Order: sequence, then structure tokens, then C-alpha cells
Amino acid sequence: QVQLVESGGGLVHPGGSLNLSCAVSGFNLDDYSVGWFRQVPGEVREGLSCLSATDGRPFYVDSVKGRFTISRDQNTVYLQMNNMKPEDTAVYRCATDLTPWCGLVTIPGHKIRYWSQETQVTVST
Repeated sequence: QVQLVESGGGLVHPGGSLNLSCAVSGFNLDDYSVGWFRQVPGEVREGLSCLSATDGRPFYVDSVKGRFTISRDQNTVYLQMNNMKPEDTAVYRCATDLTPWCGLVTIPGHKIRYWSQETQVTVST
């Protein structure tokens, strides 16, 4: 059974850092990619980052490039968020579509099968 369990959200000041974790089970991160997403109520979901299972290369959307870093160990994918801004405030989730590519993040409207629960990230003074 595919499961993704996210943790690490919370409140941080502008310029601060948070590290999100996405613990996976039921599939192998060596074979399938996991992506990170966020959504502000009333706005379109934004794909942030993905670690490709084909070659291990990371993808980042422009809005987080240079500030966020995706990494993994055997069963967990991490999103280290540095120099955070108020516009990073959103609900964050990780997901997989059980493919080795990053289309789940790079293709708008891509249908995604498996999601973690939501975690709120708030950047505020």
C-alpha cells in the first residue's frame, strides 16, 4: 500500500528555515519520483520540486530555486526551505504518481495518484 506521511510544517519568520519530510512506504524511491507541492486557498496548486528517480537530478520551480533544496535517504524525501518569504505561506504536500520522472511537477494539471496529508507553512513576523 502506497503511503506518504509528511511532517515539519509550522511558523517561521521571514528569512528563516524549515525542513519538511515525506516518509514513504509501499514503493521504492530508487524506482519512483516524489514531488513537493503547495497551494494557497483560492489559487492554483504549484509544483515546487522533484527528485527524478531516473538520474537523481532535482527540479525546482523558479520561485524556489536557490532557496529550497530537495534530498532523500532510503525512505524519506526532504525539502529544506531557506530564506523563506511571506509568499511561501501555503499548505504543503508531497506526492508520487509512481513514475520515475518529474512530470508530476513539471506538467501542469498532471494527474497524481498518491498524496500525503497537508501541512501548513506560515512565514510571518
